[in-house]
Amino acid sequence: MSAIRPEDEVVRICQELIRIDSSNFGDDTGPGERAAAEYTAGLITEVGLEAEIFESAPGRANVVTRMAGEDPSADALVVHGHLDVVPALKDQWSVDPFSGELKDGLVWGRGAVDMKDMDAMILSVMRDFARTGRKPKRDIIFAFFADEEAGGTYGARYAVEHRRELFDGATEAISEVGGFSATIGGQRTYLLQTAEKGLSWLRLVAHGRAGHGSQINTDNAVTRLAGAVTRIGEYQWPVELTPTTRQFLDGVTELTGVEFDADNPDILLKELGTVARFVGATLQNTSNPTLLRSGYKHNVIPESAEAFVDCRTLPGQQELVFETIKQLAGEGIEISYVNKDVSLEVPFAGNLVDSMIDALHSEDPGAKVLPYTLSGGTDNKSLSKIGITGYGFAPLMLPDELDFTGMFHGVDERVPAESLQFGARVLNTLLSNY
Repeated sequence: MSAIRPEDEVVRICQELIRIDSSNFGDDTGPGERAAAEYTAGLITEVGLEAEIFESAPGRANVVTRMAGEDPSADALVVHGHLDVVPALKDQWSVDPFSGELKDGLVWGRGAVDMKDMDAMILSVMRDFARTGRKPKRDIIFAFFADEEAGGTYGARYAVEHRRELFDGATEAISEVGGFSATIGGQRTYLLQTAEKGLSWLRLVAHGRAGHGSQINTDNAVTRLAGAVTRIGEYQWPVELTPTTRQFLDGVTELTGVEFDADNPDILLKELGTVARFVGATLQNTSNPTLLRSGYKHNVIPESAEAFVDCRTLPGQQELVFETIKQLAGEGIEISYVNKDVSLEVPFAGNLVDSMIDALHSEDPGAKVLPYTLSGGTDNKSLSKIGITGYGFAPLMLPDELDFTGMFHGVDERVPAESLQFGARVLNTLLSNY
């Protein structure tokens, strides 16, 4: 038996991953994921497993390894993470965002929450299986993707389109943004992600008559676009509850005694603390203008202006949202997709869900587990296109005072070392028993 357990090395691996700058600016100007992929592959091969690194473009690297299970006829499980992170501005942080510093019992740095913490858990558990000679019950495909932070074009999407054979036999997957704890009604509760909103990144273009800034111009592209953006940004989308969100809110009512009121959602949301931001965005569709571009000189009226809008759509409502945006934009506005991806909603039931709950209870008996909808997206979207059902399960027992959900893409991102160790133990139990 190995003397090194997953919880013994998960903190070190997380720190070392954070120290590799894999910032994804979304415009091909970043360092790419190659260095992080080589580090990851090295940890895999060090314990006698085979690792394949493949690039979708120079520097945009993915890593995959497959561990054979006891029953080759059983459906395979994909356990996946992403190696890229969003950029960090050093002068805004209290520590170097790529230091991986261990301070006050927490690991600090970009990726500590999203999602080099889960990458470290996966690697520590995988290495323990290899060192001890254990076999999982089914084949497990461990994948570490590039480019999740910019839609997965160079990562998961590329893999399912060009390397479909890597996922042969797989029907289910687990990845990020689920399995973390929050205290609700005095009860520690783990939020298991079973749904995520769809993504519609839209470009709006208005055309008009170019001219001198001193003249009267009733065909001004900037004015037309500004009106459209204002209407879209100020539109109040109605509250609409998906099955997942209904189940979550019913669970919160059971814990707190507070009923959900669609006319005043804040009454119940305030029972959730910092998690309210995550959940509040899943009660309705959203449309947020994020970028404006036009003109080249103060006294020149441009002939065109463009805006970008980030829409996140409830399951089954992507086309409805697009039509609503067209109506809000009005005449003279061209609308097109910059990026479009599916919404997901899967059952909070079945053997995998039961096994995830059992694994959490093995470390935290009596804890409550509820399904929830993620307002953002994960690489499970890409895997769903080849029939793989994905869940968010990166297990972390968190202290109440830590604003965990506020750290996604935030400043001073950090995760408790004890939470990483907890997650490694839970993930080890899950992959040993499922």
